[in-house]
Amino acid sequence: MNDVVIIGSGCAGLTAAIYAGRANLKPLVLDGYEPGGQLSLTTHVENYPGFPDGIMGPELIENMRKQAEKFGAEFKSGAVTEVDLSRRPFKIIAGKETYEAKALIVAAGASARLLGLPGERELIGHGVSTCATCDGYFFRGKPIAVIGGGDSAMEEANFLSRHASRVYLIHRRAEFRASKIMIDRAKANEKVEFVTPFTVENILAPQGHVEGVALRNQQTKETREIPLDGVFVAIGHDPNTIVFKGKLEMDSNGYLIAKNGSLTSIPGVFIAGDVQDHRYRQAVTAAGSGCMAAMDAEKFLEEHTQ
Repeated sequence: MNDVVIIGSGCAGLTAAIYAGRANLKPLVLDGYEPGGQLSLTTHVENYPGFPDGIMGPELIENMRKQAEKFGAEFKSGAVTEVDLSRRPFKIIAGKETYEAKALIVAAGASARLLGLPGERELIGHGVSTCATCDGYFFRGKPIAVIGGGDSAMEEANFLSRHASRVYLIHRRAEFRASKIMIDRAKANEKVEFVTPFTVENILAPQGHVEGVALRNQQTKETREIPLDGVFVAIGHDPNTIVFKGKLEMDSNGYLIAKNGSLTSIPGVFIAGDVQDHRYRQAVTAAGSGCMAAMDAEKFLEEHTQ
């Protein structure tokens, strides 16, 4: 029996573990599908407060993990495959193990959708990114591409134009899912060039870092290559919430819905980080929500001693 089980070991989950540990709740942290979350796939983090020279993403996560362990957090590997939230203590199944918890913090994060190209995942941090806010600064004065056709792709193209010398907005169709105002804004940006209807056939990285993209026109089958230094994939995120379908309230995109901070409709279940945040998706906001969830869990356990 655990006072608190935390699902997820990214920024939100680890911050929750630090706070729960300091409250002497001996939290159990289940690593999840992507141990360390999206920060573990990031190279240089320059926008996390307290690091004026920046810090490597995996190092930041490792420091948080050590800090949580220092305060008594225990870590177990494995992804959660089933939960029973119908009564307390809650049951959480990960692999062959079943855990019981008086309180549960869901900080399982979200996974950025990738194009599915060979070597794409290995190039994250070496020219491939899924976060313009995180990585745009590294491409000052360089040509880059944004892949996608929704509002987020338009927004990222405009944001990246502040840094990049040229932004190629590549989409597989001639029409876009994005709203008209966002499309018009991107088209009015002299640094943004629309490249449609093209799909990315390959990311060119002969030296282990992005040097260009190979494209194919979906109508004419024409192929072309564009030399560039960065590829930003903006085709959406998927929250890691499948296991909670029908058990916790979620929106149409699968993001869990928080009520009054980190609370859910089930007393004793709290949520933090990207499972409930499709807007900001930053390390610092994830950490803040992890703090909130741990403090809410501590208060709940004080009021429910049985």
